[in-house]
Amino acid sequence: MDRSASEGAVWPDAEVSDKRFRLVIEPVAEPVLPAVDGLLAGAAEVDITPPPGMPKSGHSKNATDGRGFRTRLKARAVHLRSGRSSVVLIALDLLAGSAVVHHELARQVSDTDVPLSGIFLAATHTHAGPGQYSGSEFYNVWASNRPGFDPGYAEFLVAQLRTAVREAVASRRPARAAIGVTEVWGLTRNRSLPAYVRNTSITDRRTDVHRKYAAVDPRLHLLRVDDAAGPMAAFSWFSIHGTGISSHDPSYNADVWTYLNGELADRVAVATGSRPVTGAVVASHGDMTPAVRPGMLVFPEAERVGRGIGTAAAELHARLASSLSEKFTVRSVLRQVPLADAPVVDGVQLAAPRIGWAKTAGAEENETAVLHRIPPFKAGSSRRPHGPHAEKRIAGTNMFHAKFVGRDEDFPQVLPIHLLQLGDAAVVGLPFETTVESGRRIGAAVLSSGLGVDTAFVSSLVNDHCDYLTTAEEYTAQHYEGASTLFGPGQQTWVAGMARQLADDLGNGVGSEPVSRSFTFGVHRYLAAPTGSTDARVIGRIGFVEATPTEDAFWEMSWTDVSPGDLHWHEPLVRVEVEGDHDWAPALYDGRPVDDQGWRIGVSYDGPERGRHQYRVRWYGPPLGRPGRHRFVLLANNGRPETAGPAFD
Repeated sequence: MDRSASEGAVWPDAEVSDKRFRLVIEPVAEPVLPAVDGLLAGAAEVDITPPPGMPKSGHSKNATDGRGFRTRLKARAVHLRSGRSSVVLIALDLLAGSAVVHHELARQVSDTDVPLSGIFLAATHTHAGPGQYSGSEFYNVWASNRPGFDPGYAEFLVAQLRTAVREAVASRRPARAAIGVTEVWGLTRNRSLPAYVRNTSITDRRTDVHRKYAAVDPRLHLLRVDDAAGPMAAFSWFSIHGTGISSHDPSYNADVWTYLNGELADRVAVATGSRPVTGAVVASHGDMTPAVRPGMLVFPEAERVGRGIGTAAAELHARLASSLSEKFTVRSVLRQVPLADAPVVDGVQLAAPRIGWAKTAGAEENETAVLHRIPPFKAGSSRRPHGPHAEKRIAGTNMFHAKFVGRDEDFPQVLPIHLLQLGDAAVVGLPFETTVESGRRIGAAVLSSGLGVDTAFVSSLVNDHCDYLTTAEEYTAQHYEGASTLFGPGQQTWVAGMARQLADDLGNGVGSEPVSRSFTFGVHRYLAAPTGSTDARVIGRIGFVEATPTEDAFWEMSWTDVSPGDLHWHEPLVRVEVEGDHDWAPALYDGRPVDDQGWRIGVSYDGPERGRHQYRVRWYGPPLGRPGRHRFVLLANNGRPETAGPAFD
């Protein structure tokens, strides 16, 4: 065990060395909480942006290391206390939840009244955040461009989430809430239409190009929470992949979700005078892609899509004002299903986990070069049904899957199925990337239970990451999604049955059942460490670059500074100021501060040069042609002094 672990600074209950990470979590019975009258709520937001150098997760070996941020990565927490329930909804600007993070976070906030079953760890599924924090060896190896669990980043993530949960709980006060739904069309499309139309429930089987915009789940569900002063928080679910930006882009960014959350918060602030904490996460998104212009995986297009969804969310938020009530049901149950027990649900037993060859070719608009055109890697390269995986062509063949892809024990060994009741809605939290039709069927299964809710929908990638979930019909096509459905063609039927059983349990007051969890990962440390350097900040060149067909215009300033590990990248780094009659003041543009907390300021690291560390800041989409002078200001950060650049106009 390394020194930091033995002193309790990092993963105090784990064995951590330079090569291996091991953690065993024994089951702990959850407390029975005293009932409260009405609804209490709180909210908090924290930054989870790491220094440059972390592998980015989601595009596997087609990804790049992060070299800075274009939009920051955040975690938003919304806390609800009602009856005997205490829950925190968390929206991570990351690829997925993580079982090891989920359990360690629960341990570190065990002195609050939020139990493990109350922590709903959901994600935006951006493909431009760091990986290396996953709850299984397989995704720590394959989800990013470089392999290995990073105890440093995972611990940083837990620490930031701990802060968010504690702040949300500490700030709780009497509140009112409402949940509702609207439809958003034209901003998503189905990337796997030939598989989708195989579903027996689909009557229109046309595959003309325009049909992909109809084969979607247009529903946007939104939870609005207000206190006496006005809007406090909003949490929403929408079916869209976080893949609006190219896999080749080197920045950390939250993809369309930055713009969705920002637009919603801005519009609510203008309408009410209160700016809420806004979190949004993926619903049944497995085959849903942003409807950017074909081939235009660029920030202006991601902004157009994200702000369009945010506008619809703001309109729904306004309509929910008349439905707000302090009598708002909140209940939660978490079932952690050990696969070793081989449970049979609705006559289905899950097969051993296997990846299909078509997964290696990538998904539409993010294909692996050349490979996506060649059978058996090409989408649709199914085989005659054989064995428990039926049409799937198993990568490496079943005999060599363990050698070339991963051993069975490298995949998740426990499936967390989480169910929330929020008012008259049920939210099914699954560790899968759930396709639209799979989500509909799971929602219908919950509605057939005795829970007594009016609507039910899926929240994907909650608490852990376990690849895809397609219907049995979609599975037969063996497109990317079906090849990524680990446990065979009956997986969706099994999950729907489990969700129905869990809904019955929740309705009957059956509590969560703790289980023992064990995690073993190979370690690789990517998180930039402090060096103790004290080099002076030196401002370099300032210049302007005109817009192109794929990028906004921007002002850019370079500077040299200490190493990336000597800056706190999760704290503010840069703002823009405007010159007044007598002094400089923070700049506003369209009512928004021009700083690195929004979507106009990006910071990147260019590497060392002649012993100095080179950085650049860009202000994207600045106002053009207006009189007045501006300047970049490097903010005080981890002992570095505030430093203003020269004026430009």
